[in-house]
Amino acid sequence: MPAVFADLDTGVDDAMALVYLLACEEVDLVGIASTAGNVSAHQVCHNNLALLELCGVSGVPVSLGSEQPLSIPLRTAEDTHGPAGLGYAELAAPSTEATSYDAAQAWIRAAHAHPGELIGLVTGPLTSLALALRADPELPQLLRRLVIMGGSFDYRGNTSPVTEWNIHVDPEAAAEVFAAFGRHAEHASELPLVCGLNITESIVLTPQILARLATAAGAETHTMGPDDDLGRRSTATNPLIRVLEDAMRFYFEFHFRQGEGYLAHLHDPFAAAVALDPTLVTARPATIDVELHGTLTRGMTVADMAGHWGREPNAAVVTSGAPHTTRPLAEVFFDHYIERVGPFLQRLS
Repeated sequence: MPAVFADLDTGVDDAMALVYLLACEEVDLVGIASTAGNVSAHQVCHNNLALLELCGVSGVPVSLGSEQPLSIPLRTAEDTHGPAGLGYAELAAPSTEATSYDAAQAWIRAAHAHPGELIGLVTGPLTSLALALRADPELPQLLRRLVIMGGSFDYRGNTSPVTEWNIHVDPEAAAEVFAAFGRHAEHASELPLVCGLNITESIVLTPQILARLATAAGAETHTMGPDDDLGRRSTATNPLIRVLEDAMRFYFEFHFRQGEGYLAHLHDPFAAAVALDPTLVTARPATIDVELHGTLTRGMTVADMAGHWGREPNAAVVTSGAPHTTRPLAEVFFDHYIERVGPFLQRLS
């Protein structure tokens, strides 16, 4: 059973990723880092603890991350994810508390407890992992695999013309993480897999797909759409479907206002699926660095895939679906997600 450590800034799509990890019975979720990003670190921690309780899961340690990025003020995304990070969803106050140690120490403890076995997943800014690497520079050698949702490669940004949100929030942290894995690349069992916007924006969730999830959970619900009243609350008969629908409605409305359609990109659940099964995708080795000084390009992820810099690859950029299938990657992913999560939600009814 693979040991997984998840570093989240929960967040609507982070919540969908966490539910997926909890639904995968073959996964031993050994810890969660609550990193500031979509909302404050304390709110992220609250969301993680509350979601675990709603899912009936106990015993997973949740640790609080730094309230600020490494060297710049925190920027959050309540316009995208709602004032508490989960759109219109309202969660009961958790009865459990965060660990006495912080998120950086949580990374270190998990890696040392599962040397050579731990799968790390980061779906938010890289602040907590960067702080862990400062405290324990040998950490990369202890991980079996690291999957990062972040960056944008030969593709536009979603925060500035060239930057992706997670990297934009703490570019110094991202630069430190990629540099650290570059120093240990020859000892790593696998290069870190990086799921950038170039791939995650193809994972488009629609109300119809969300309704399929509700059906798989045995729940009756209303298929939402752009003609619904803003903020209409879910009446689904399953409590977790209600939370996910209330969260996703806010996300759909945000994308609709942006002119992208009544849809949402499921960046983080896709990265979680890749963390558990890298054969879902094709990736290309690269040396990734982060621009820290450009007037127009600060936070841009630059990937050298041709060896121009003469440096060893420090990551592998996910570029497409698995070579052995002709099915669209989004179709493969959503079938997989619903197959895993639907029965889990049904058990919570």
